[in-house]
Amino acid sequence: MALTKRKALLLTLSSAAVAATLTAPAQAQGRADSASAVPALSWKACAVGPGECADLRVPLDYREPTGPQVTIAVSRLASDHPERRRGTLLMIPGGPGGSGKDKLAKKGPALREATQGAYDIVTLDPRGVGDSVRADCGLAEDDRDIASFRSWPGADGDISENVDRSRRIADACARNGGAVLRSMTSANEARDIDRFRQALGERKLSAWASSYGTYVGAVYAQKYPQHTDRWVLDSNGDPDPTRVARGWLANMSGAADDRFPDFAAWASDPARDAAHRVAERPEDVRPLFLALAGKLDRVPARADGKDQLTGNRLRQAMQQALYNDNSFPGLAALIVAARDAGDTPLPFEAQVLPPSDAAVTMAVICNDVRWPRSVPSYARAVAEDRARHPLTAGMPVNVSPCTFWKDAPTDEPTRITDEGPSNVLMVQNLRDPAVPYSGALKMRRAFGDRARMVAVDAGGHNAYLSGVTSSAAARACADRTVSEFFVTGKRPDGDVLCR
Repeated sequence: MALTKRKALLLTLSSAAVAATLTAPAQAQGRADSASAVPALSWKACAVGPGECADLRVPLDYREPTGPQVTIAVSRLASDHPERRRGTLLMIPGGPGGSGKDKLAKKGPALREATQGAYDIVTLDPRGVGDSVRADCGLAEDDRDIASFRSWPGADGDISENVDRSRRIADACARNGGAVLRSMTSANEARDIDRFRQALGERKLSAWASSYGTYVGAVYAQKYPQHTDRWVLDSNGDPDPTRVARGWLANMSGAADDRFPDFAAWASDPARDAAHRVAERPEDVRPLFLALAGKLDRVPARADGKDQLTGNRLRQAMQQALYNDNSFPGLAALIVAARDAGDTPLPFEAQVLPPSDAAVTMAVICNDVRWPRSVPSYARAVAEDRARHPLTAGMPVNVSPCTFWKDAPTDEPTRITDEGPSNVLMVQNLRDPAVPYSGALKMRRAFGDRARMVAVDAGGHNAYLSGVTSSAAARACADRTVSEFFVTGKRPDGDVLCR
């Protein structure tokens, strides 16, 4: 799934500060997933952004509901038409590592308008994110450089450096992460959501889940079907319980191939200025990009104390830019500048993840399911994937810290089935660079008649209320269909394609 940028002002809690957040609850809570009494929330105006904020106390470990508690930050944007209000709509952020509070600030007003004030809109910062309880693996800055943190292989496909880094990260997380890091799982996020529901005093929630959040939303709908109302899953991954995040990452190879032609058409448009026109024809953009990345593989990441553009940094920039058409100009300008620089190294500002962001991003995907341990199997997978999908150079199937993770999963991965209410509406771009349409079809098949799917003839990640102007008719069709479902409950009789 897709990685998120965190605001620099967010401070990482030290391990001592994290420990200080673990306090005994005021009273026993009963069984872990029961509907035992949960204190009402104390809302106050958010310090930053719209709406109201509150703290939700949840068990650190739901197997010990009367044990230590941690804080989950929650926020709310109340209906601006109370007379139309029919319930509460939960925004489930992506990631792992996405902030619900940030998403509410960016998309909450548009969602409230699209749903005509029918809901109070609420969200949460999952464990490890934003104002919720944090953890820190104590990773060095070089290991948090996103082009290193994501396992981009060496120039010739060698993964030895990736193996060393993955072992180092896994060891550091085992040594420094503690119980909070071990508690960061999709299953616990679903449990935290249900505790949030209880604190809100709601019998049911509606939801708009995005990206990785669609898996959390699917898990919640499987575990708590009686508490789901109108359930929208936007940008869906393959829910295969034996692979979970490993499968999502592997699917990114083909997803980039699906999406790159949209960028190639944009970057070769005669209307582009010289700083953004990569090539004269769409079919020339891909080979130019591949040749340039190969050339930059010979450039060191740092020289004279300054970061430089490398092949993997260019590939990482490409993979991220494919998420949204609005990022095309930046990628095109980077390619043109590197092309025109010839043999002169190009300065580049490396993207370094904050410590807690790196921790939660890795913890969730490693805690959810055990990954294969055989290093040679990853080397073979990388070689095969590089040949089939050179744009992503083997990164999506490469070794990761999960290969060497010390702790076994606490929960069995959830199998999504067709057992439950028929109240799920999926929405999916046909050319999603993170979670391809092929993977979304597997989620659709898993839900069976519980779901309908709106396929959108558009590129990019996230389909509903994207605000992107390309493929305007298809996007308007999707927005209209999803909003109507939220407002009236009307869902298409079958799957539909918005062209």
